[in-house]
Parts: sequence; structure tokens; C-alpha cells
Amino acid sequence: QVQLVESGGGLVQAGGSLRLSCAASGRTFSSYTMGWFRQAPGKEREFVAGINWIGSTTNYADSVKGRFIISRDNAKNTVDLQMNKLKPEDTAVYYCAATRVTMTRRDREYPYWGQGTQVTVSS
Repeated sequence: QVQLVESGGGLVQAGGSLRLSCAASGRTFSSYTMGWFRQAPGKEREFVAGINWIGSTTNYADSVKGRFIISRDNAKNTVDLQMNKLKPEDTAVYYCAATRVTMTRRDREYPYWGQGTQVTVSS
């Protein structure tokens, strides 16, 4: 089992950057695929980015490709999401999640979730 805590959200102007971090507890962190998801008001939760257990493979939603970068540090039990060139439509609560399913984008396949962190991008 793994417990997740996100940090780093906040208010930023369009075009700016934010870095989200997710700290995980548990000695088996390195065995999990990690994902970032987001949910905007009135919308369904959507996949943002994922990274495999060793950090050698990543995938991104088309809406963030080229702007966001996911990375992990298994020695520190952390996974980060660097968000650049932010747009108002990136405004959402961002969640970190963990799964043993390799590189899945389906949120129902992630059993472990953080509490979320709010990101607000002003125009």
C-alpha cells in the first residue's frame, strides 16, 4: 500500500509555470506506475501524465504534451509534474495516483490517490 500527498499548487498567470510534487510513503514506491490526473469544476477527472516504475517511459494527454513534464525520484519517493506555459483551461484540482498496472491512463485502474492540490491559472 502507498499513501500520497501532493503539494505545490497555487495561483499563476497564464504563460507561467508551476511545479507540483507528490510525496509517497511505503517501501514499494518504485514498483508503481505513477500518474497525475486533474478535475475541473463540472468536468470529469482526466489523465494528465504518467511515468513507469523506473522513470524510463512517460506519456501525456495531448492537451499538455510539450508543456508538462513528469519525473520521479525513487530514492526520495517523489513524483513531480513541471507545468509550463500554463493556460486558463489548465485550472483544476490535480491528483497524484499510483497503480501496479503498467502505464495505464484509466483512473479506475489507480487504487491509490492523494487528496489533490488546486491549480488556478488566471487570464
